[in-house]
Amino acid sequence: MHYPEFFDAVPRIRLRDPLAEFLGAFEGGLIEYAYLDAVRLAGHSCPTVASAYWLTRQALRALYGDALPERGGVRVAFREHATAGVTGVIANVVSLITGVTTDTGFKGLAGRFDRRNLLAFDAHQPLDLRFTRVDTGAAVDAIAHLRQVPADPQMAPLMQACLAGEASPDEARLFGQLWQDRVRRVLLEHGDDPQIFVIRPAA
Repeated sequence: MHYPEFFDAVPRIRLRDPLAEFLGAFEGGLIEYAYLDAVRLAGHSCPTVASAYWLTRQALRALYGDALPERGGVRVAFREHATAGVTGVIANVVSLITGVTTDTGFKGLAGRFDRRNLLAFDAHQPLDLRFTRVDTGAAVDAIAHLRQVPADPQMAPLMQACLAGEASPDEARLFGQLWQDRVRRVLLEHGDDPQIFVIRPAA
């Protein structure tokens, strides 16, 4: 399987999952997710998938500091409806990493490890996402301003040509390269830019 080299340069997300530890899936319950995992889940790499992965990483860091985040230990709320825009795509990536689900997740064992009702939509909140620790109630709001990382001017006409079936193989290849270069810039050049990835304590 071949993919852009920068995927491997994106910092990973390390968590502890008490359920995985209890059932012997991972020693110590330690799980590590890479950007490639989010791409596999979504079936593609784009700024939306990248922002979902990175906002989750940054939000968990803000909530847990140097401690390992607990998978299944946070609630996530979205301001938009589940079917609005790219909300569903982002929610799928967030669910992969944090274990949150609506009512479709693991029901738990003897009152422990319940993963249901940790994911909500249509929430009244100032930013797109809110991550809340179940144990302490600490919460952060998050949003990504991806328009501040502009696409190469060639991308729009190349996309139209590709969609219309009029692009040459070289043009199609160039479009893919330019598309992924924007994703690379979002993650590796702007990942620590607070103007692009906004994480702030919830009011």
